[in-house]
Amino acid sequence: MAAIDRQEMIVMGASAALVGVAGATHVLHAGAIVSFLACALALAGVAHVIGEATDQVGNHLSPSTTGLIQSAVGSLPELFVCIFSLQAGLVTVVQASLIGSILANVLLVLGLAFVVGGWRHGVLEFNARTPRMIASLLLLAVSALVLPTLANELHLAAASHEQELAVVCAVVLLLVFAIMTKSMLEQGQRAVPAEAHARAHAWPLSTAIAVLLVCAGGAALVSDWFVEALEPAIDTLGLSQTFAGLVVVAIAGNAIENVVGVRLAAAGKSELAVSVVLTSALQVAVVIVPVLVLASFTVGGAAFTLAVPPILAVALFFSVLVVTVVTVDGQADMVDGAALIGLYAIIAAIFWWG
Repeated sequence: MAAIDRQEMIVMGASAALVGVAGATHVLHAGAIVSFLACALALAGVAHVIGEATDQVGNHLSPSTTGLIQSAVGSLPELFVCIFSLQAGLVTVVQASLIGSILANVLLVLGLAFVVGGWRHGVLEFNARTPRMIASLLLLAVSALVLPTLANELHLAAASHEQELAVVCAVVLLLVFAIMTKSMLEQGQRAVPAEAHARAHAWPLSTAIAVLLVCAGGAALVSDWFVEALEPAIDTLGLSQTFAGLVVVAIAGNAIENVVGVRLAAAGKSELAVSVVLTSALQVAVVIVPVLVLASFTVGGAAFTLAVPPILAVALFFSVLVVTVVTVDGQADMVDGAALIGLYAIIAAIFWWG
């Protein structure tokens, strides 16, 4: 069993240095913009190390189990940012950043992946089964946002039970995710044995787990600093909370997944690229959102419900609908990618003014 190699040590050292810089800007009360950028970079570094450590844990487990661990652990930085934002009362930022995270993945990142992959390889082909399953679950998650929003806007009786309705939707999403998880585990066990997943260079399991635990603590610290710097940075830049959450926080929180998806498409691994990008969006929709709904009753601060601004719900619905149409036939090219990026630019422009 191999130890951590030199390149991995350098990456982890660089990530630790970024956390140190972020901590220094926090303690020394550096400018809002400097502190915000330092924390955003530190979050990206921690997310990268979490991804590598999770993959290393997967060398000792089956691929499907590894995917589930990546779903749970890889979302820690974003989850911590949202929890601390709720404690700070930044409900608008949380709503916008979660929806922005989904939009950034299904429109911007997938669009870039199709443009880059199409530029290098022409028409990209992939198995449509996985994107179709993910799209159906995303539509369910979108419904869990759109319907409570409509109930609130139309002043239905359910609007006076906003929190109870949010809890019902959260439980439903988590149950559906549990069923999907069981299906994925069964398919993974039939498809590939655990030993086939192991890489030539693998960390000891104890080392990988230790790195994960350290990164989880680092993610919690940096997320707290990030949220503390967020509001002053928004005021300094003159941005609305909605735009900051929808674009800035969402892209910063998913920096590593964004790079990975585009890089896979450039390498011609279109099926894996589509799966990585859409799964990242799905994690937010059916795991982070319901977990935050339930956690908001215990962490203090503002309550988090699923009644969002109507324009956010509509933007999300149309985005998932367009992605479903683009991926349903198992083929995509540069034009499809440009269309997705164009829709993301239009949505971002709408929220530039708030």
